[in-house]
Amino acid sequence: MENLTNLVTMAYLAAGILFILSLGGLASQETARRGNLYGIIGMVLAIAAVLALAMADTPRPTTLPLMLGALALGGVVGAVLAARVAMTSMPQLVAALHSFVGLAAVLVGVSTFLHPHGEAVGVVELIEIYVDVALGAITFTGSVIAWAKLEGRMSGKPLLLPGRHLLNAAVVVGVVVIGGLFVKTSEPGAAILGLGGLEWLLVMTVLCSVLGIHLVVAIGGADMPVVVSLLNSYSGWTAAAAGFMLQNDLLIVTGALVGSSGAILSYIMCKAMNRSIWNVVFGGFGTAEVAAPSDAPAVEGEVQAIDVDGVAALLAEASSVVVVPGYGMAVAQAQHLVNEFGELMRGKGTEVRFAIHPVAGRLPGHMNVLLAEAGVPYDIVLEMDEINDDLADTSVVLVIGANDIVNPGALEDASSPIFGMPVLEVWKAGTVVVLKRGMATGYAGVGNPLFFKSNTRMLFGDAKDSMGGMVSALRS
Repeated sequence: MENLTNLVTMAYLAAGILFILSLGGLASQETARRGNLYGIIGMVLAIAAVLALAMADTPRPTTLPLMLGALALGGVVGAVLAARVAMTSMPQLVAALHSFVGLAAVLVGVSTFLHPHGEAVGVVELIEIYVDVALGAITFTGSVIAWAKLEGRMSGKPLLLPGRHLLNAAVVVGVVVIGGLFVKTSEPGAAILGLGGLEWLLVMTVLCSVLGIHLVVAIGGADMPVVVSLLNSYSGWTAAAAGFMLQNDLLIVTGALVGSSGAILSYIMCKAMNRSIWNVVFGGFGTAEVAAPSDAPAVEGEVQAIDVDGVAALLAEASSVVVVPGYGMAVAQAQHLVNEFGELMRGKGTEVRFAIHPVAGRLPGHMNVLLAEAGVPYDIVLEMDEINDDLADTSVVLVIGANDIVNPGALEDASSPIFGMPVLEVWKAGTVVVLKRGMATGYAGVGNPLFFKSNTRMLFGDAKDSMGGMVSALRS
């Protein structure tokens, strides 16, 4: 048994190192595949170590078949679902996966309370169980709501209840008080108000589930990328809490890695929007509480429409082109045509680059993933800070389905809700062509003065159709 424990410890150490290397690999597109491979190898090691420990602790004939059966069933279901999900639906998939982490934490926490590892469960162990279940419940319901919003099953508009901050504070205080009651009534036969430890644990689970729902329904669609990142962080801390509860060092390390990386990513994204994380979680962005004053000047001007042939004529004279993808490109599934367009333009000797805003799309890195899937070379996909200074020297900028991230009001209109948010300053280019279905506002709910500038041309229609027509015109 001692030899097995040593082997498992070494396997945990190797898996932890591989997980760290995996996160490092995911930091750039060039090394992302290698990072995924490191993560897969680390997870295989971790699963093998857990199976070995389980067989040593409970050497029943049914233990291994049951665990292998569960792994096989889960693996098949996960593989089928992942294969069926389009890259444009990746944000929904990520949110759904976060919900599974939360649900698993709740079930494991309740199971651990009912069937503790030792004869007696101390106060520390009870607190670990309580924290794990609480974080799991918040993560589960919050992720389900995020999935529903991203999938279009719920409105993207924030739902703000009167006195919502007081309601949240009251729930948090209630959870803390119930925590004390849970610890006091965890002994067999002990009860307060007729409820024992399990009942108080379940009451807290319901409260935290409601809190998770309330926190996410109050956040608008514009902040969904940050919400997904936050839920990623929540799932990590949930896993870390489960690690303490189960006395599993690898689960603690892995959860801490996921939790801290998700928190850092959320901070980076909020910084890119010039907002605090508290403003995202509690601000009700885009609603009456933070919307522009009623006396704010309306966006006025004349829209200059253009057709595909007109755009092709502009591109024929362009020496440099920058493409700014947004969620509209994802919805239209136009990324492959965008890549074909880039290849045609580069074949004609035109410099083509792609500009990515940190919060473009509905998931951190959403646009990067779509472009990588389509085969766009990594070296011409640049972040906002890398390309913003070059836009003034660019002949033509194509904005495909983006809105708020190219809104000059963020820099020029102090009354705008997005004032102060760093944006791609595309209006400084020679000509801006905006591919859009209509004149609807973005997630922030504010008008975009870019559409009315003298050097802007509006190409109305579905992005896929527009890009297809553009590719055909360039070929001819």
